[in-house]
Amino acid sequence: MNAQIKLLAIGVVFVVGVGCNQPASQPAATPDSNAPAATVPSTGSSAAPAAGAGATSGATAAQSAANPVREQATSRPSAPTMMAMDVAAGTPLEITLETAVASGTAKVEDAVRGRVTKAVVVSGMTAIPAGAPVKGTVVAVERAGKVKGRASIALRFHEVMVANTPYRIQTTRIVRQAAATKGEDAKKIGIGAGIGTAIGAIAGGKKGAAIGAGVGGGAGTGAVLATRGDEVTIPAGATLRTTVDSSVKINAPM
Repeated sequence: MNAQIKLLAIGVVFVVGVGCNQPASQPAATPDSNAPAATVPSTGSSAAPAAGAGATSGATAAQSAANPVREQATSRPSAPTMMAMDVAAGTPLEITLETAVASGTAKVEDAVRGRVTKAVVVSGMTAIPAGAPVKGTVVAVERAGKVKGRASIALRFHEVMVANTPYRIQTTRIVRQAAATKGEDAKKIGIGAGIGTAIGAIAGGKKGAAIGAGVGGGAGTGAVLATRGDEVTIPAGATLRTTVDSSVKINAPM
């Protein structure tokens, strides 16, 4: 009997000891309202357009990098179509002079420049446009003489520029001559004779007047002989008209 009671007591003690050694159960976690919500990756279709746009711009950039020469070529203006045209001999040519020339200072082979005033048209097409630069030279010059011989100067053009290309041409001479001075010379002699007559008449009557007239006329003649005639000048801006002396082929833009 006592043995049974002892065994029962030992069993109770064992059960109590085991129960005390078990860990205390922890309370269930409650959600914190201040904690940030977890980010969940989106699996919807909204990311697809952005990815598509990025791919498109990337492809365009790749094409531009691969074909830079092609893009530059398409941005440049195309060259004009050129057409060969024959400017026949005898074709009129009107030029505005840009270089003033004068018989008193010019020398043979001095350069002169100008621009075409009116376009040269061949078969309805412009062969030489208005404003085309031309080059030429002084081919003859004559200063005014003291007794006779009027001043003169002659020009000729030998080059025209069309579409940045120079073409050799040959024009007829353009000649300018000073006006005659015979009337003025006679007037100078007459004035001298008149003054001599008046002085001679005062000094010695009719005989003195005759002598004075001769002396005065001689003085007037001497003044004419010592004085050159007028020089001739072609100013810048003057319009010159000439013709093409021999035919020339020109490639002009259509």
